[in-house]
Amino acid sequence: MEFEYSDKVKKLQKQLQEFMEEHIYPNERVYHEQLDSAEDRWNFVPPIMEELKEKAKKAGLWNLFLPESEYGAGLTNLEYAPLCEIMGRSGIAPEAFNCAAPDTGNMEVLARYGTKEQQAQWLEPLLEGKIRSGFSMTEPAVASSDATNIQCQIRREGDEYVVGGRKWWTSGAGDPRCKILIVMGKNDPEAERHRQQSMILVPMDSKGVKLLRHLPVFGYDDAPHGHMEIEYDSVRVPASNMLLGEGRGFEIAQGRLGPGRIHHCMRTIGLAERALEAMIARVKQRETFGTPLYKQGVIQEWIADSRMEIDQARLLTLKAAYMMDTVGNKVARSEIAMIKVVAPNMALRVVDRAIQAHGAAGVTSDFFLAKAWSGLRTLRLADGPDEVHRRTVARIELSKTM
Repeated sequence: MEFEYSDKVKKLQKQLQEFMEEHIYPNERVYHEQLDSAEDRWNFVPPIMEELKEKAKKAGLWNLFLPESEYGAGLTNLEYAPLCEIMGRSGIAPEAFNCAAPDTGNMEVLARYGTKEQQAQWLEPLLEGKIRSGFSMTEPAVASSDATNIQCQIRREGDEYVVGGRKWWTSGAGDPRCKILIVMGKNDPEAERHRQQSMILVPMDSKGVKLLRHLPVFGYDDAPHGHMEIEYDSVRVPASNMLLGEGRGFEIAQGRLGPGRIHHCMRTIGLAERALEAMIARVKQRETFGTPLYKQGVIQEWIADSRMEIDQARLLTLKAAYMMDTVGNKVARSEIAMIKVVAPNMALRVVDRAIQAHGAAGVTSDFFLAKAWSGLRTLRLADGPDEVHRRTVARIELSKTM
């Protein structure tokens, strides 16, 4: 693989970096001030976000994640990687460019597996940023790291499917703009283990969709996006809402989660870079016992280790992206699993060092570090826990000698 980015990518990098400097970073505080001033955080979208989205559209920095040129920028995973990294530096940036989870994964599902009717009804408004969506897979009653445990039922009755069960960690379902949910459930308990599950489209306003509560992450509510526990109480949807066909849920999940995992890792590397920059800026400003912090040996070790670890994670992520583009997600399974473990753990270490360098200020909301730490720690569970990905890597390694 080539280590040099193409001229097209370099141009987009420059555009994104300039947009971040001019519009994103200066408005991070504005976004949170607007949100915090709202009477109801769950039914309020900070106006600055819609302003940023319009600016991003006009700048041509919109839907960059979609490889299909019909809908997106036509970038490969390898080309998108350094751009996603830039967006990952700010918590508000991905949405501003319409490149935020879970919408990205849901749009990819609809683009790849949706019918023309499903695309017209749901994909097009998602691409335009008019609505948002949720992905409903994890369940409170079972260990969902093994998705074959999922018990939510999807039962055919005539021209409809009836969905029944309880889900949680449906990120995005708290947003007033969330209009559609992709729900994974079991439609045939007697089928082969990985053919029992299906995915189906459930509109948020369907009768029987009940938001039970939001689930804070280390005390952060992530409003208006949120992470919701939902009950599907005999929810009826048209049979035409089935995605790809009965028993195809795992097939869709593999197509969705591969790119989703690599997007998470790309953003994580950008966040780690920003944390390293913050750490360096802080230690240049502070002095202890008559010596500038940056001259302390332990601080220099933190900086050196962070640089080495970030670059290692980036190279592994780029390799995974390259393989996804050239040999496909299935062959790249080990590399995708590796980066999903490596990148969040790396970024956690870098952010932790940055917090330590900031002292008590690092754990306050005065800086982005505490919130960043909570998101990164959560990412070690999202889209599969570390242990599942390590198991994948180990099995692939063992198979080479069997």
